[in-house]
Amino acid sequence: MQGSQNDLGTLLHAWRDRLSPVDVGFPLDPSRRTAGLRREELAMLAGLSVDYVVRLEQGRATRPSSQVAASLARALQLSDSERDHLFVVAGLLPPSPREVSEHIPPGVQRLLARLGEVPLAVFTASWDLVTWSPLWAALQGEPVPKGPGRNLLRAVFSEGALDGGEQRIVVRSGSSAGFEASLVADLRRVHGRYPGDVGVRTLVTDLLESSERFRELWESGVVGEHQSERKVVRTDLAGDIELDCDVLSVAGSDLRIVVYTAATGSEAAEKLDFLRVAAVAAVGASYAAPPDASGV
Repeated sequence: MQGSQNDLGTLLHAWRDRLSPVDVGFPLDPSRRTAGLRREELAMLAGLSVDYVVRLEQGRATRPSSQVAASLARALQLSDSERDHLFVVAGLLPPSPREVSEHIPPGVQRLLARLGEVPLAVFTASWDLVTWSPLWAALQGEPVPKGPGRNLLRAVFSEGALDGGEQRIVVRSGSSAGFEASLVADLRRVHGRYPGDVGVRTLVTDLLESSERFRELWESGVVGEHQSERKVVRTDLAGDIELDCDVLSVAGSDLRIVVYTAATGSEAAEKLDFLRVAAVAAVGASYAAPPDASGV
């Protein structure tokens, strides 16, 4: 199944060269000599070390994990066909359409880059966090690298797992009980849509065993879709901010884009502007020192 030793590196280099930095959210720099992405920029976007990206492109690393391949496909804004080809060349089975997808289509990624000045995050159909904007992290707190907090239902229903953004929400337009019921009804709909997805089955099984509240809601049999609401988010830098939280769906992939907005000229908008400055500064510091993850 795997291609020649150089196929993977050649493809990654070509896909990196064709991708405009503007389309991934980097500012336009007229003095920039590189038309596409630099290796360190791809590494940062994919959560890998620069050394590992170099080894992949040079053919010294040829068998990335499926998680790394998926991260590269998202960072390079590949189409579904290109993503599948990347998996094949890397000696991996492409994701099945019967599984919950974590892949973000290129058009959606460009849209997200242009909406980067608002707090937004992308979740899978089963509410696993895939990516987020710098302002989302400034508002909600930097998501944990791994663990139950990266899945919204685990964060809400697993004892001791609630951290980050959900912990910062102090007021909702609806009740907390209604929020929980909405999430479980939404998960039941996803469970019916993806009956063969191992991750969804494991999520349901784990929560049935660990949470009496989840079990009660699941056994009610209610099916629905999680709705938007207004929230008050408590931040360290700007205090309490009242915002509209809307959930947008991506047709064909069941991805959820969660976006926080405030009316122009409002006190909440001014507080978001203040957080935006902090977020830009944090991104600049992160870019100056790329991550040193092994990528394997």
